[in-house]
Amino acid sequence: QVQLAESGGGLVQDGDSLRLSCAASGGTFSTYTMGWFRQAPGKEREFLAAITRSGARTFYTDSVKGRFTISRDNAKNTVYLQMNSLKPDDTADYYCAARRSDYGRLYTDPTDYVYWGQGTQVTVSS
Repeated sequence: QVQLAESGGGLVQDGDSLRLSCAASGGTFSTYTMGWFRQAPGKEREFLAAITRSGARTFYTDSVKGRFTISRDNAKNTVYLQMNSLKPDDTADYYCAARRSDYGRLYTDPTDYVYWGQGTQVTVSS
């Protein structure tokens, strides 16, 4: 079983950047597909990005494509979400998620993920 812990959230201005980190422990990190999601108050959890076990392939939802970048360092058991050109609409709690997977698989549905972190809050002021 893997435990996930997000960090790096905070209060920023419109147009600023943030890098979120998600540290994994208790499992073999390189066997997990990783994803980032967010949830704003009163809204459903929204898929943002996913990355394969090796990091060779990534996938993004259209609303963050070109602004957000997912990456991973399997030696450090950590996945990252670099967020640039932040907007007030990006304000939400951000979560990382994991599931063991076959090589090359990506998942966008939150129900496909088994393990979740506690989340980190991102607030973008105008």
